[in-house]
Amino acid sequence: MSKTHQILIVEDNPNMSCLLSDILDFFDYKTIGAQDGEEALKILDKETFDMVITDLRMPKMGGIDLLRSIKDQFPQLPVVVITGFDSDNYRTDAFSAHADGFLCKPFKVEQIKDLLKKHLNYQE
Repeated sequence: MSKTHQILIVEDNPNMSCLLSDILDFFDYKTIGAQDGEEALKILDKETFDMVITDLRMPKMGGIDLLRSIKDQFPQLPVVVITGFDSDNYRTDAFSAHADGFLCKPFKVEQIKDLLKKHLNYQE
């Protein structure tokens, strides 16, 4: 498979962003990174993506506010929220804002692959 799908990674931790990018590269997905929600919205205005993976807690604009903005502008775009702060409240907030997935850090590569299968019809 050539890298035809493009995924926006919104993550303020450069190590986590790099890890996600490496995992998605392994599955032949192209990635672009943003450090916060504001930067992500600017990128989304200029480029087309097949999925957004966003951290929950970030400076300037957090993941839930970003999720709501994306769903207002691009309702069909899958958005997955990731966080290191697992709680039912965060999960409920994310799904109430129409998240398409929710992962807790540390996550497994298999969980990323499952999201790709579910939302982008990834096939091995």
